[in-house]
Amino acid sequence: MSVLEMKVPSPGESITEVEIATWLVKDGDYVEKDQPIAEVDSDKATLELPAEQSGVITLKAEEGDVVQVGQVVCLIDMDAAKPEGGSPAVTEVPKEEAPKVTEPVKQEAPKPVESTSNQTYATGAPSPAAKKILDEKGINAGQVSGSGRDGRITKTDAELAAVPAMGGSSATTTGSRSTTTTKLSVLRRKLASRLVSVKNETAMLTTFNEVDMSEIFRIRKQYKDEFAQKHGIGLGFMSFFTKAVTRALQMYPDVNASIDGDFKVNYDFCDISVAVSGPKGLMVPVLRNAENMTFRGVEANIKNLAEKVRDGKITVDEMTGGTFTVTNGGVFGSMLSTPIINPPQSAILGMHNIIQRPVAVDGQVVIRPMMYVAMSYDHRIIDGRESVGFLVAVKEGIDNPVEVLMGGDERKALEL
Repeated sequence: MSVLEMKVPSPGESITEVEIATWLVKDGDYVEKDQPIAEVDSDKATLELPAEQSGVITLKAEEGDVVQVGQVVCLIDMDAAKPEGGSPAVTEVPKEEAPKVTEPVKQEAPKPVESTSNQTYATGAPSPAAKKILDEKGINAGQVSGSGRDGRITKTDAELAAVPAMGGSSATTTGSRSTTTTKLSVLRRKLASRLVSVKNETAMLTTFNEVDMSEIFRIRKQYKDEFAQKHGIGLGFMSFFTKAVTRALQMYPDVNASIDGDFKVNYDFCDISVAVSGPKGLMVPVLRNAENMTFRGVEANIKNLAEKVRDGKITVDEMTGGTFTVTNGGVFGSMLSTPIINPPQSAILGMHNIIQRPVAVDGQVVIRPMMYVAMSYDHRIIDGRESVGFLVAVKEGIDNPVEVLMGGDERKALEL
């Protein structure tokens, strides 16, 4: 018998162990070569584990087990024959169970009728304490089922009946009060540890501003169809914010830096981490050398990375090495927040939802699509002048994108 031992591959250089998040197959199943058989969590990403050969699989680890890179997690019997057709027993079981479930329901109906033969003068009659409660709440005793001897309505019965009558919730008596305990994934545990360390080990502050999205709205409305037709991608907000951020980072290089012990490390490139929500949580894939990208390049790269995150195909290398992060809580409806720094970076920009608000323009009150923006930064390396100046530079790019970000020619900038 030819048996293949499948070992955990290394997801990245610094990763020594992973957690079996989910088995996508069962013990004894026949699997095809390259078929995903499991999802494994590392401290940086969730990855799929494909079958290396076809055959019958034998699992050697349970869901939730932490296994070392290189450890055997399953065996594949490559000599096993592929089963033909499906199993009729699987489809027959639900058909046989259906009448069994409904049978007792039909038989339960006569049971209350039989119990009426044991009724006495006490059946349905409230005790003095119960009667007082029912009278105070205006409840008819005939609407209450008694749990006392011979069906007498007790004080407790009256109190329970009064809960919905008082406008309260009956969930305390009829609703579920169960709890579910689920182990956090390796990725979530690592994220929690990193976030706590950021709060404890950095001098984090947040500065705020607001931007006028009117010009970006106009540009997108005017060119979005032509842009999509020519480039095959949509023209979104992220390309404008990415261009505004890379310009501001070049104006304020200390924002594009990190601390390494007693040293400050400045980067002459802008690798922008973009927060993307996926099935396993928030991921931050990186746009490499975003300062050299066009609007089309930014949109195409973000679309590609977002699809990888949602399909679970993002790699560790694609999520490491960013120098600055942009996150958009506005897609979930956030009006204002204080984003938390993504270490070892020193700053992060938070975008929020766009709301039509009255603002003063040239002495007149007008309605404009406005967005609050927030920049959290490490005060150990970035001073107030740099942080405020950086955010003002971003505001300049968003308020006046044609002149500041597009060189005065919007069609040329959009490659139309």
